[in-house]
Amino acid sequence: MTRFVTKTAVAACLALPVLAPAAASAQTAQGVDEKTGPVSFANIASVRLGPDAQHGGALITETQRSPLTPGESKLGADRVSVPKNDGERTTLGPNYEIDLGPYNAGQSPYPSGIASRSHNVVAALQATDVPTAVAETNYALRDNARSGGSPVDKTVLVLEGARSAVDCTAPKKLSSTTTVTRLWVRGEDNSLSQVAMPAGSATLRMSNLHLGAPGAVPQASHDTTLSDIEVSRVSTFDQLIKQDGWRGGDVTAVAGWRVDVTTHVHDAANVQLQDVHTTMVLGGVSCSIPKNFVALASGSTSGGATVNQPSVPTEVPAGYLGAAAAAPQSDLRVPIGVGLLGGGLVFGALAIWLGRRRVARSRGE
Repeated sequence: MTRFVTKTAVAACLALPVLAPAAASAQTAQGVDEKTGPVSFANIASVRLGPDAQHGGALITETQRSPLTPGESKLGADRVSVPKNDGERTTLGPNYEIDLGPYNAGQSPYPSGIASRSHNVVAALQATDVPTAVAETNYALRDNARSGGSPVDKTVLVLEGARSAVDCTAPKKLSSTTTVTRLWVRGEDNSLSQVAMPAGSATLRMSNLHLGAPGAVPQASHDTTLSDIEVSRVSTFDQLIKQDGWRGGDVTAVAGWRVDVTTHVHDAANVQLQDVHTTMVLGGVSCSIPKNFVALASGSTSGGATVNQPSVPTEVPAGYLGAAAAAPQSDLRVPIGVGLLGGGLVFGALAIWLGRRRVARSRGE
């Protein structure tokens, strides 16, 4: 079951199960050290609302963490979309939906020929104590405010065969890959077509796409609202959308897809009301090791290669993380202790207020 938690609550949940004394080194006979030892994380999809971490919030799905002894942590099959339930939809808004691979017959959000498939999202600690992670599936971003009778009519972006993977074999032997079989975009002509994704660190930029904001904006017209989208590969640890429990190390490798959306919201008379910023990280993964890490020889163990049950929970719960930004005087915040689900609406209102203030400033008002 998905839980909505604050940063403090996430940290507390992670800390409570740790009852044994801290290990003296990163690798011991009982396994790797929880705080400094080799570790990997894998997340299928998370969304940040607002222009940056200080002016918005984030909806973060379940994050897999590698065990402390050889084994793996794998995302459950019940996560097939973002949002997953009404609570997450309240946070994200009613319009955006990210499909994560599987679909029912006749309800495909993907272009013809893309089969339903299960995702594979795993954070693992190998028998050699080397941490690895992988996230692979098909992604489809839908705008449910669009007209059309079938799910694919509402799809605006598809990453077919997306895969991100990391391997931290040694401090000077890190592996990071982010690939996609095909990328589809609903362009200015309103058709869903293939586009070429640039190689390496290059960014794919597309303008004036028929995509609205994730949430409702007063007086907005979906017909006149357009969005700019940038698709790029995650290249730094800070680009991941993560809970506090997702940590790095002395040496860290990262991978994943980053989708930045800037929605230019207009009213029916085509007058700009505001800009809305949304960032998605699809298939975010990382692995980290200490600077003096040396992998165990193949066939040796650190606590037993056949042990698959971790000594601490290996899934960081899904949740909503709100920023500590000051609210405008007109912003009636829902107290955290009363209702976390209201946080999405609160930060949505804050984003609207900030957007209008920027538009007014640009006009010289």
